[in-house]
Amino acid sequence: MSFEQGTERSMMIERPTTIVPEGIAAFATQGHGTRSHPALSRRTRICFPFAGGLIGGSHVSALKLVQSLDSIEFEPIVLLHSLEGPLRDFVEREGIRFELAPPVHVWRPGDRVAARELARYVPDMLRMRAYLKARDIRIVHTNEGPMHATWALPARLAGARHIWHHRGHPRARGLRVQAPLLASRVLCVSNYAAPEPGLWSARRKASAVYSPFDTSIAGIDREAARAALQSRLGIGPETAVLAFLGHFSERKRPLVFVETIAALRQRRPDLRLIAPMFGEEFEPGIEARLRALIDELGVNDLVRIMGFVQPVEPWLAASDALVVPAVEEPFGRTLVEAMLVGTPVVAAASGGNLEAIRHRGNGLLARADDPADLAAHVLELIDRPELAATIAHRARQEALLKFSVGHHVKKVTAIYREVLAA
Repeated sequence: MSFEQGTERSMMIERPTTIVPEGIAAFATQGHGTRSHPALSRRTRICFPFAGGLIGGSHVSALKLVQSLDSIEFEPIVLLHSLEGPLRDFVEREGIRFELAPPVHVWRPGDRVAARELARYVPDMLRMRAYLKARDIRIVHTNEGPMHATWALPARLAGARHIWHHRGHPRARGLRVQAPLLASRVLCVSNYAAPEPGLWSARRKASAVYSPFDTSIAGIDREAARAALQSRLGIGPETAVLAFLGHFSERKRPLVFVETIAALRQRRPDLRLIAPMFGEEFEPGIEARLRALIDELGVNDLVRIMGFVQPVEPWLAASDALVVPAVEEPFGRTLVEAMLVGTPVVAAASGGNLEAIRHRGNGLLARADDPADLAAHVLELIDRPELAATIAHRARQEALLKFSVGHHVKKVTAIYREVLAA
């Protein structure tokens, strides 16, 4: 089993048979033609725009939906606003057809909303509206903050239904301000992420729909994965591997993870452990702070910053525990992926973690922002292997039932039909 990420690219550029607004090129992966079959001409076209660049759990979930939609009823069109970064590589590797989005400004959190910016937005909005109408897009399904802000109004003006798939904090500004007016439906990755009720709220049109997971990863060869990891890190079988997996951002609490490892060393200096951190900087400056803390706490020999990895399953399967210190997390993908591959989870008792983990049932929950408590729960798994095995087995069985792709697709397509019929 290899942990190396494939680097070969097989994308080729094609021109779509459908008329596209001037200046918009269509891209397709090799082997996927653009000519429509007559029998499929009445499929409902659904546009999935993405900002591009980094890839996170929201992208994996959304693209899993794209791959799994009924091809007789629906025709998904994936748009990338940027062809740089891991997201494009992931889409190519998965063989997903995609196009380059219209050349417009992508609105991001923190962007100024002044007269100059609004004046620039008008022609962009008209360009996106023209694109949607020319392609006969009936649903626009957005999955990240910048895409909600960029595509919500053009979708409304084009007469398309807009699915606002909320994967962030329940008090996110866009969810509070734009979604009540512009979204046809709001899909939330957990009940925690649902909009708060109020006079101006999208709560009445919101539904909780858990993200889809490839449940086939439950059959991964954990022994082979562990052997590959031991070879890669130069460790022996007696070393406990405690993993962190996620973007380096305040919400994910990578600094708390490092403090947890330091607390473990302080409590059990004789314990052999290694703590790989899989991820990359999401917020400017946080990786420098992370490295400085590793130096300050003297855990350079324990903590390894591994960078972005794909696929993640072998790394998770090779670990003795996944430590999830994230707070106010709407719903973490890696947490469920660890459950599926049989790796026990120790998570902060916060946000969507509480909907996935039952303490001592299918995982362990520690106090949020408390490295000492996280360390105590990790030690419990290490010292009680029978507890770790029981939790891991139960978590895998529950995840297989609750988080399948089929279950997710069934719920989302039912919502598609509802908004189209409205």
